[in-house]
Parts: sequence; structure tokens; C-alpha cells
Amino acid sequence: MTIDELYRDLHAHPELSFQETRTASIAAVELRAAGFDVIEGIGITGVAGVLRNGDGPTVLLRADMDGLPVTEATGLAYASTENGVMHACGHDVHVACLIGAVRNLAATRADWAGTVVAVFQPAEEAGGGAQAMIEDGLYEKVPVPDVVLGQHVGPAPAGMLGAHPGAAFASADSIDITLRGRGGHGSRPETTIDPIVIAAAVVGRLQTIVSREIAPQETSVVTVGRINAGTKNNIIPESAELGLSVRAYSEDMRQRIIAAIKRIANAESAASGAPEAIVEFAESFPVTVNDHGATERTMAAFRSAFGEESVLDPGPVSGSEDVGLLATAVGVPLVYWILGGANQEKYLAAATAGTLDRDIPSNHSPYFAPEIQPTLDRGVAALVAAAREWLG
Repeated sequence: MTIDELYRDLHAHPELSFQETRTASIAAVELRAAGFDVIEGIGITGVAGVLRNGDGPTVLLRADMDGLPVTEATGLAYASTENGVMHACGHDVHVACLIGAVRNLAATRADWAGTVVAVFQPAEEAGGGAQAMIEDGLYEKVPVPDVVLGQHVGPAPAGMLGAHPGAAFASADSIDITLRGRGGHGSRPETTIDPIVIAAAVVGRLQTIVSREIAPQETSVVTVGRINAGTKNNIIPESAELGLSVRAYSEDMRQRIIAAIKRIANAESAASGAPEAIVEFAESFPVTVNDHGATERTMAAFRSAFGEESVLDPGPVSGSEDVGLLATAVGVPLVYWILGGANQEKYLAAATAGTLDRDIPSNHSPYFAPEIQPTLDRGVAALVAAAREWLG
């Protein structure tokens, strides 16, 4: 099966976090066919392959495997066959490219020396996949790498590559707030403490964290993506729930924002005479930090292989990733880059018209559909070029 065919198959059969059994099986079959030693079931559904080729550095190449609970609307001939599940973030691209790189590196063993570790990671979207593999003894099962390398497809022109040194992807915290009141009849609000009123005040006040507590030259995001309360128009409920997403580019800023969220939720509750709010954390991603020296070395290899015009610095990305845990767990450098996947002509036309946000679907959109080519060939070549830069 060609990489293009493999990609279409993966796209048509997405699997949610920690359910990637079919995808993991395909990865394991491909690794064995290429001559890798294979370990399955790491962190539930994770797969790792090891190819030893004499003395030299050890390079870890990582791809995430999970899809999203999104109903696909692309109309593609190879669209998802799984109801309500879609590869809306391009992890099918990542898996296909890593399999292509595995095939290439295995076939060219005469040209390099060292060890390649290929990791197919589950549950990036849930924020727990990398940690699950680490806690399940990943680095007891595979050699500790000298560098961790990986890529993420995005809505840049297909074939473009770029990494930002330092804080490259934001931290992300999903925070659930329960605002407690005292329920009662809608006709007698004076006998109640209305949590919906508290929630409305909290939502408004949360907008002042970024606009009034964060310096203009700093970047962060506080989004209220969910608000749930009540069952009937004439019933004041006992509680209201808010669902927040928080992004930051340093641990200090992350902690400042979280402290402000707690302060505001509790202060608005106190102002209404309500009990203290309940603030709980769901999934969490750390800041993804690219090593400066390793990033420049890898981007130089890309410029040499693909030309200056194909390599850029995308700046910090407000999306989040857990790939950095694979590097920080063993204290080695990370280089994680963006792989462009958008149709080049459509991208340039939208950029000229100032309509990129409208006309070029981004990750997590039901319309997200990377161009198969040149995206896949460039993604395979980038992984191989990066690995060969670090191997002997």
C-alpha cells in the first residue's frame, strides 16, 4: 500500500483517544515489515518500534494517532466512515508520514548509523497519551533518545516547514467551574441565590484577565466554551457550570491566570452571598518548548534539503501539544515543527483577499482536509531529513 493509499484508509477510519486499536495495529505491522523491534500496548494503545543500526545517536520520531469527536463535512471520497468521529486535526497525516519515514530509513541503513525509535502515541487530544506511555515504562522498553523530533500538519501552504525556537505551543488547561447558589421558584427570586446571575457576572469578569491583568506584549487566552444551568424557565437552579480553556506561554503566566480565575469565581460568589465556587481541572498540556540549538540545527537541515523558501518561523502557536513530555521526561532536546497542508493556490488567494480565517479550514474544523500531495511526500522527507541530521 502506498503512503497515499494508507493515508486515505487512516482518514476513513478515525479512532478516539485511547481507542486507537486499528491504527496501532497498522503501525505495528508496518514497523515489523521494516525490520523494527516492536512493542505494543504502551500506555494502553501506544506502539513503539526500535531499529538499531550500529553505533551512533538515538533519534525518537513521534506521531500521534487519535481522531476527534467531530462529524466530517468535507465531502471527500475517503471521508470518515465512523459516525461522529473525524481526523479533524491531521493525526492521520502524522501516522502516514512516520510510516513513510520508517520505510525510508529502513531501506537506507547503509547511509546512516545509530538507532531510530518510532513512537505512535495515543490520546494527544485528551492530553494524556504521552504521559501514559511514559508512566507505562516507555523508556524502559526503548532506548533513551538524544533528541525527540516530530511534526504537526496545519493550515499553511502545503509543503512548507517551520519551527519556532523556545515556547512553540501554548500550555492548555481545561477548567470546570461549578457556581453554587440556592434554587427556588422563578416567581420568588428573593428566596434564592441565582447561580445563573453569578455565572453571567463571572463570564464577563473573566474577559478582563487578558485585557487588564496581562501586559499587551504578552499573549494568553481565556475562553469560556461551555455554560450549563437550569432545567425549566420558571425554576432557579441550585448551580451553574462553566467550561473554560486557558492558554499561556510560560508556567508563571499560567499560574497567574489560574489564580485570577479562582479569585473571580469566588469573589462573584461571595458578592451574591453564595458558597465558594468549585474549580476543577480536566485535561492539561504543558508549554511545548523547542530547544534553541536543536531547532536551528534541524531547520538548517531543512533549508539545505528543501530550499530557503520552504522553511519559515511560524512564531508561537496558540494550540497545545503533549509531545514535549517525551523529551522533558528524560532531559533531551525537542524539535517540533509545523508541516503545511493547505492547497497552495487557495491559500495564496485567501491571503491576498484577507480571508484566510474564512476560506482555509483549520485544525478541528469539520472541513479540515489537508492536501494529500505534496503534504505527505514533504512530511516523510522532513522526518527523514531531520533524523539523518542527528544520526551518525
